[in-house]
Amino acid sequence: MSMVRHRAASVRILTGVLAATTLFTAGCSGSDDDSAKPTRTPRPVNTTTTTTHSGPTALTVDVSGMKYSPAEATIKVGETVTWKFSDKAPHNVQGIGDKAMGINSPIIDKGEWSYTFTQPGTYRYLCTLHPDMRGTITVSD
Repeated sequence: MSMVRHRAASVRILTGVLAATTLFTAGCSGSDDDSAKPTRTPRPVNTTTTTTHSGPTALTVDVSGMKYSPAEATIKVGETVTWKFSDKAPHNVQGIGDKAMGINSPIIDKGEWSYTFTQPGTYRYLCTLHPDMRGTITVSD
């Protein structure tokens, strides 16, 4: 009898392993559905991108040579800053801290991205791909 129980237990374990393997391989099978593909780092955007904010352009920041130029600037509330991307490497503009949460451009290698500042304060930002690239916009009343 002991041999029969051992064999029955082995069959149950083998059946469970086969079922799990079948479910795993079914979940990993190829599919034309993009939602089943793994998430990858976004590719740089090659076109001009602009936020929904609009206001008079007060400042253009050149993004080239692995830096923002000017790195520091002062504008007035309601004015727009446009970052012009023309470097060999892709970059973005990402606000640092709670106050700058809305500053969030896509990754761009050539083109422009703009943001209108509606509140006074100091807004720090960086390139998430190159964290040593940093800038500051001071917005006055």
